[in-house]
Amino acid sequence: MQFLNTFSKSRISWLLLLLCIVFFEGSALFFQHGMKLGPCVMCIYERVAMMGIAFAALLGAIAPQYAIIRWAGLIAWGYSAVRGLQLSIEHVGYQFNPSPFATCDLFVQFPNWAPLNKWVPWMFEAYGDCAEVVWTFLGQSMPQWLVIIFAGNLVALALIVIAQFFSKRTNTILDM
Repeated sequence: MQFLNTFSKSRISWLLLLLCIVFFEGSALFFQHGMKLGPCVMCIYERVAMMGIAFAALLGAIAPQYAIIRWAGLIAWGYSAVRGLQLSIEHVGYQFNPSPFATCDLFVQFPNWAPLNKWVPWMFEAYGDCAEVVWTFLGQSMPQWLVIIFAGNLVALALIVIAQFFSKRTNTILDM
């Protein structure tokens, strides 16, 4: 736990998280533009949740040695990972438990103050079908992999949050 406590206070830990998210976002853009797999509405929302984790990583990287900044990053990371997990579980349901009464929206719905699909349509415009499985790897569809990725983020986050309560000096639980 001491290692995670110390590691979370270094900029490299937050930049490593950012690097992982850049890899996942880059993969999503490769699937969309390189392999011509159209993203659906849920894919775009899951992409935004990933961007939330990237924002959290940038926030934490500002000054991770300061508890207020580190905790703000941890909270943003947690919120984004939970939302991403919820969205990807819902998306898996659309793919493997289809119902005419439970479908995703036809168009992405962003707030008027942040119409991402209008500002950056090549990244945030949806034109795929949420219920269609267009790609699998090791028997898992994209949303199933996203469940694993977001859940993995939450496990890593939980370990790092617990580590915040362990001091490097005495190896005991202390106030942060």
